Amino acid sequence: MHGESPIKRRESRKIWVGNVPVGGDAPIAVQSMTNTDTNDVAATVGQIQRLVDAGVDIVRVSVPDMDAAEAFGRIKQLVSVPLVADIHFDYKIALRVAELGVDCLRINPGNIGREDRVRAVVDAARDRGIPIRIGVNAGSLEKDLQKKYGEPTPAALVESAMRHVEHLDRLDFQDFKVSVKASDVFMAVEAYRLLAKQIVQPLHLGITEAGGLRSGTVKSAVGIGMLLAEGIGDTIRISLAADPVEEVRVGYDILKSLRLRSRGINFIACPSCSRQNFDVVKTMNELEGRLEDLLVPLDVAVIGCVVNGPGEAKEAHVGLTGGTPNLIYIDGKPAQKLNNDNLVDELERLIRQKAAEKVEADAALIARG
Repeated sequence: MHGESPIKRRESRKIWVGNVPVGGDAPIAVQSMTNTDTNDVAATVGQIQRLVDAGVDIVRVSVPDMDAAEAFGRIKQLVSVPLVADIHFDYKIALRVAELGVDCLRINPGNIGREDRVRAVVDAARDRGIPIRIGVNAGSLEKDLQKKYGEPTPAALVESAMRHVEHLDRLDFQDFKVSVKASDVFMAVEAYRLLAKQIVQPLHLGITEAGGLRSGTVKSAVGIGMLLAEGIGDTIRISLAADPVEEVRVGYDILKSLRLRSRGINFIACPSCSRQNFDVVKTMNELEGRLEDLLVPLDVAVIGCVVNGPGEAKEAHVGLTGGTPNLIYIDGKPAQKLNNDNLVDELERLIRQKAAEKVEADAALIARG
């Protein structure tokens, strides 16, 4: 509908998390994290599958002990999406999940302890082509940095991150990505800006402990959106106190709004007013619920009256303009009239029909080379 994004992305080194590229010219990857007990293999696999259905690119799983590491190995065999193991302090857990096929290690070298332990983990990662994610969080800064800065600051976050980076540099290991998360939007944004100038590796964006579904979505969209608009960021995770599936949906919505990824339906809908000729809010709620399974990128406009309706509808793949009767546009041209009876059913049918045509057309284009 609106063409390519005007954003010029920061140049970064490309790494591979399983079969998913992160950084370089790769699409910005959307991540989430399971919140099931990792030892409950069936529940964790079930949640991962729901995340896959929602479009997740990479899933992180917490591995707090060796029992969880063994469970992680069984989970890994039952899913196809790349898995990141979230590990703190115990290097033996990292070595075990490396043996079990982990796609990325989320581990801070400085927390592992002695240099020989760090080297053992890095050697295992290097031997198996496993990247590492360095994850710095304002809530768990090293004590000496807390003392030096008095409180978490962007500079403190970056200094912490660079300590871990230097560990990997000393061992000549470059396949890593870094996050510097804070729950404060300004702190996180400034930390990422500073870090972006100091390393060439990909950056994993997030506003940590952002909040519940609504407030966390807003805070994440503002903070992550500021960075993405500046070209900073190669993979994102939306941290919500909500179903992890919502993290994936919000992640894609942020990327769609900046024209950085297109997946599923991009709805253009008016907020509704007294001019509306049908119930816009009810129609949108029903459509969003019914069409979550559609993955093909489509622009759908749902506008309640003729003031802005025709203009928006003509720019969409499928557009509905309120009137007497309502008018449907397909690819910018008036296609048919609809009254309010069975409006949602008919609109859903037309959208699915257009999605199928687009899939067919795209496949034919690919076949022609």
